[in-house]
Amino acid sequence: MKRAVALVAPILIALTAAPLWAQEKLSLRDISRALNDLDTVKGAFTQINSDGSFDKGTIYIKRPGRARFEYEGKNAPLVMVGGGQVAIFDQKSNQGPEQYPLKRTPLNLILKRNVNLRAENMVVGHDFDGTTTSVTAQDPENPELGNIRLVFSGPPVELRQWVITNQDGSQTTVILGDTELGGSLPPALFSIPTEINKRSN
Repeated sequence: MKRAVALVAPILIALTAAPLWAQEKLSLRDISRALNDLDTVKGAFTQINSDGSFDKGTIYIKRPGRARFEYEGKNAPLVMVGGGQVAIFDQKSNQGPEQYPLKRTPLNLILKRNVNLRAENMVVGHDFDGTTTSVTAQDPENPELGNIRLVFSGPPVELRQWVITNQDGSQTTVILGDTELGGSLPPALFSIPTEINKRSN
C-alpha cells in the first residue's frame, strides 16, 4: 500500500523525444505549457521503491484532475484519482478504499487545470545536467507534504522519470515506458464510485 501511495504523487508529459545533441535546459514556462497542453495519456511504468524493490504497471491520465495507476501482479493495489479524491483499493481487503483529498498530494500541482511552475515558492530546484532538465516542486502552502522531482529531456519536452520524496524522507522513482497520447479514455476508468460499486456486487 505504501508503494501505491508513493506513486500517486506525480504526473506525466510525453511528447516527442529529441536527440541528445539538441537538448538544452527547458524553461519553467515551456514545461508548464507542455503540461497544460496534455489531455490524455496511457503508458507503462516501472517503479523503484525505497527498499530497492521493483513494481510495474500501466498509468492512465486525463487532465484535469483524473488519473489511474494499475499495478501488475496478483492482489496488486489500484490507485484512482477523480472527483478531487485519491482512492487506494487493496485487492486483498473487503473494505472500501482508503481515500484522501487530492489537494493533500503533490499530484495536485500537476493535475490541476492551469499549471504554473513559475508560481512563487512552488519550484525549489531547476537544474540541467547537459542531457536532462529536472524540476523539483512542492505545494508552497503545504511543503511538509513532500516534493516531486520531474526529469525531462528536450526540446521538445518529454518526461523521462520522476522521484517522490515523502514526508519521512523516503524516495520512490518512477520510470516511464512507451506512452500513447490523445485518444479517448472511458470515464469509468477514473470514477471512484463506479469502482466501489463494481467491487460490492
